[in-house]
Amino acid sequence: MSERLKTTTQELVIDGASCASCVNKIERALKELPNVDNAEMNFALRLVTVTGQTSSDHLINTIEAIGYQAKVVTDTSDGDLLDEKEIAEQKHYKKLIMQMSAGLGLGIPLMIYSLLGGPMTVDTTLERGIWLFVGLLCAAVMFFAGKHFYIGAYKSFINHSANMDTLIALGTGTAWLYSMIVVIFPLALPEMARHVYFEATAMIIGLINLGLALEVKARGRTSEAIKRLIGLQAKTARVVREHNGSKQEIDIAIEQVLLNDIVRIRPGEKIPVDGTVIEGHSSVDESMLTGEPMPVEKSIGDNIVAGTLNKSGSLLFNATRVGKDTALAQIINMVKRAQNSKPPIGRLADIISAYFVPAIMIIAIISALAWLNFGPNPAIAYAVISATTVLIIACPCALGLATPMSVMVGVGKAAEAGVLIRNGEAMQTASKITTMILDKTGTITEGMPKVTDIIIVNDAYSEDYILKLAASLEANSEHPLAQAIVDSAKAQDIELSAVTEFRTIAGLGVEAKYQQQSLAFGNQKLMLTNNVALNNFATQAQHLAEEAKTPMFFTIDNKLAAIIAVSDPIKEDSIAAINRLKGNGIRVVMLTGDNKATAKAVAKKVGISEYFAEVLPEHKSQKVAELQAQGEIVGMTGDGINDAPALALANVGFAIGTGTDVAIESADITLMRGSLHGLADAIAISKATLTNIKQNLFGAFIYNAAGVPFAAGVLYPFFGLLLSPVIAGAAMAFSSLTVVSNANRLRFFKPQEY
Repeated sequence: MSERLKTTTQELVIDGASCASCVNKIERALKELPNVDNAEMNFALRLVTVTGQTSSDHLINTIEAIGYQAKVVTDTSDGDLLDEKEIAEQKHYKKLIMQMSAGLGLGIPLMIYSLLGGPMTVDTTLERGIWLFVGLLCAAVMFFAGKHFYIGAYKSFINHSANMDTLIALGTGTAWLYSMIVVIFPLALPEMARHVYFEATAMIIGLINLGLALEVKARGRTSEAIKRLIGLQAKTARVVREHNGSKQEIDIAIEQVLLNDIVRIRPGEKIPVDGTVIEGHSSVDESMLTGEPMPVEKSIGDNIVAGTLNKSGSLLFNATRVGKDTALAQIINMVKRAQNSKPPIGRLADIISAYFVPAIMIIAIISALAWLNFGPNPAIAYAVISATTVLIIACPCALGLATPMSVMVGVGKAAEAGVLIRNGEAMQTASKITTMILDKTGTITEGMPKVTDIIIVNDAYSEDYILKLAASLEANSEHPLAQAIVDSAKAQDIELSAVTEFRTIAGLGVEAKYQQQSLAFGNQKLMLTNNVALNNFATQAQHLAEEAKTPMFFTIDNKLAAIIAVSDPIKEDSIAAINRLKGNGIRVVMLTGDNKATAKAVAKKVGISEYFAEVLPEHKSQKVAELQAQGEIVGMTGDGINDAPALALANVGFAIGTGTDVAIESADITLMRGSLHGLADAIAISKATLTNIKQNLFGAFIYNAAGVPFAAGVLYPFFGLLLSPVIAGAAMAFSSLTVVSNANRLRFFKPQEY
């Protein structure tokens, strides 16, 4: 019995995959393995990602058994992998150019000879000898420039399948074989059928290799986002190390930095690893990661992130995340995984391609039979031309490229805007969102509330004493409003005291004991629960709430002692970003645990007409479900902690992240900057990417649907036109280039200005 492996995600580079039908075949074979949870192949990168509990050797053997070659992506640095990939693609590009040159080098002179009126027939012994030489020369070209097509077709054949290589091999092989029969056995054919098609064979091979070369060249541009992110990584770091009994600053390779190392950053240097500042003050440019243009001030206690740029002062910091654990490394991995993923719309191409190639082979046979039985003389020549043209023009290479190329560019474009998309499915769903739920605190507002009012109810207590007790109580709470109370007390140098029997009452507040006094601090619901009389102070609290402040009630021994109001400022750009969402036809709903008056005031300021107030954390997901029950496609935006259940339940969860917290597992999309403009950008980029995918798929489908009838000869009875196999080869080659070029247009997409 084999040892059970732990669940892992492995990446394998595939050699020999030539079209979308190969993708479907490889994915299906891997998914049929008992311990494989999922397998997705990116045809553009020829990379398959497998999640499960199967060894890499088993995966490779499975792939080789169906006629392809596979190699596991080794665990080296991203920069090394990218360099290796670029070197390999450059070699592949040069090889394709040589193969293209060989094909066109023979095909073009033959084509020119034919166009100038040169006979392409075998009527004399001399012509027979010349064309025999040309035929053998063409065979050499087929071996040198087209053997990868024939090897791929053979492997598919012995595995009882068919792909793009099958169509090319059949098409060019048929044209060459017919021509050789004409040359060797001319008398076996009618005089008018003694026409050779060596130029078509050579030209088709040359043109398809040209198309593949242009595809390799063009798709290299799609990895620019990864290149940019990898380029942010520093190569060295200056660390403080013990040497000969004293501390010295030495420069070491980035790979040698250890957790808790003390690192020095000088002005103008890239920050090498994540850390916490322990000395100095500076401004740091984080725009390369967050998309936020303004530098951020950093001082003692602040977190800094690998890949960002120190602007002015010198900093000393403690390394908290190194190597693969840094925020930048996580971002690179997330972008790579997303670029390799497949949205649901992309699976349509895989399904169709599974039946497409066999269907085309059947159509080619039917076309040939139709010409043989009903076509003009020489019927056999017309049959060969039509069958060859159908096989060549229908190659589904463009179909396989349509989705992954767009996803790669779109995900990279989003990363440049500080938006990390987990997978292609999230991107597709985000483009269809009809309702967006926004959590108030930390999403619409700054998430850094401040004390604005302290209303003393009982004159027996001073304001400082009330603040001391309230802060001592809230020092044990993790709620954002609690920190505002504690910060206010510290700002006034009020010393806090220890409390006992502290407990949190979810959605209501907190309680504890200080010496012999019972303390409680929370919302009006807590007061009602504890039967605390508010009298006319309830009205004062209402007025505070109407000013977009959050009033909280503080009791001592179950008697109201004070009202403390806290205000969380609305982010400067929240209103503009919300208007962008509404302008795109998205229904915007605000969710908050605040009272109705405060919620109403905040919603009114930012232009939101629908809101839910006094929602407990555990009930947020219920609101998501209610909107989904109305038929809405719901997006949920929150901080990714208290909102985790709602983020997970939403059709798409958007987490407001920071540079050091980018992998929020409950969210589908992480917004690295705090601005809601990142949310609007994410949706805009998702929509643009999905539109681009649809354009590519439509172009690929229409191209094949329209091209095949023309290739079969549908125009001949009406206009006497029959498509040349050479034209079909050129069209097939450039269709892939068109798809790749259209996908690369996304690189220039700019979300709506604001």
